[in-house]
Amino acid sequence: MNVVVVTGGSAWRGAPVLMVVIGLAWLLAIAAELTGQVSWVHHHRLLVDDVAVWASLVLFLVAWQVHIAAMMLPSTLPMVGLFNRASAGQRHPGLARIGFLSGYLAVWTLFGIAALLGDALLTQAMLYWHWLLPAWLAGAVLILAGGFQFSSLKERCLDKCRQPRAFLLNHYRQGMAGGFALGARHGLYCLGCCWALMLVMFVVGIANLAWMAPLAALMLVEKVARHGRRIVRPIGAVLMLLGLLVMMDPAWLPSLVPTAAPMHTH
Repeated sequence: MNVVVVTGGSAWRGAPVLMVVIGLAWLLAIAAELTGQVSWVHHHRLLVDDVAVWASLVLFLVAWQVHIAAMMLPSTLPMVGLFNRASAGQRHPGLARIGFLSGYLAVWTLFGIAALLGDALLTQAMLYWHWLLPAWLAGAVLILAGGFQFSSLKERCLDKCRQPRAFLLNHYRQGMAGGFALGARHGLYCLGCCWALMLVMFVVGIANLAWMAPLAALMLVEKVARHGRRIVRPIGAVLMLLGLLVMMDPAWLPSLVPTAAPMHTH
């Protein structure tokens, strides 16, 4: 197995196409917000306004890919850059790289579908259990996300993401199938780091820039910044406090939990 080991700086420069994709994803998110079309990519709008079920699901999946490109791909750029350099000597490096990104995106796409189904079930439950208030669910998700910041699973997964070179040396395989397996494995560790934070986006709407930008920055710093581990638990405490405040009175975050009331209207 031949693996080219590169430095962190060259790893970041090793994925120029992906950096363009990330930039376009953020431009789309900002444009949707500025033009007032952002509600069309929130999962909360599914199955309303006489939109066909299949069209609603396609709309969600497209929006989710843009969402993942904007929020998750920046923190995986060092790994992608290293893989691109390592795969350069393969017979079909392009196919290997496509396999890697496909494996990574497959993990996050499955998570998005699972979260969407869970959200739909909770929405139906609130139609029958009127005591189950949207603010309580929003607060509970924030508390869950904050509590997970203190977990050993979070730390173990972060350790894998913080050491892309070691990860590549241990798991690198050639070919498209090898790239897919490596991308899926990396995606699982990435999911292990960030699943709870990403659940927050299902509360506030997956294109809510007020949460999208700070959470994306948080996940990037946690994974790649030199002292990123120092902010993990303080952020967890902040999220738990916000969750308690929302449960006591949703007015604490009136603009950041815009979907709390409408969730009963599906």
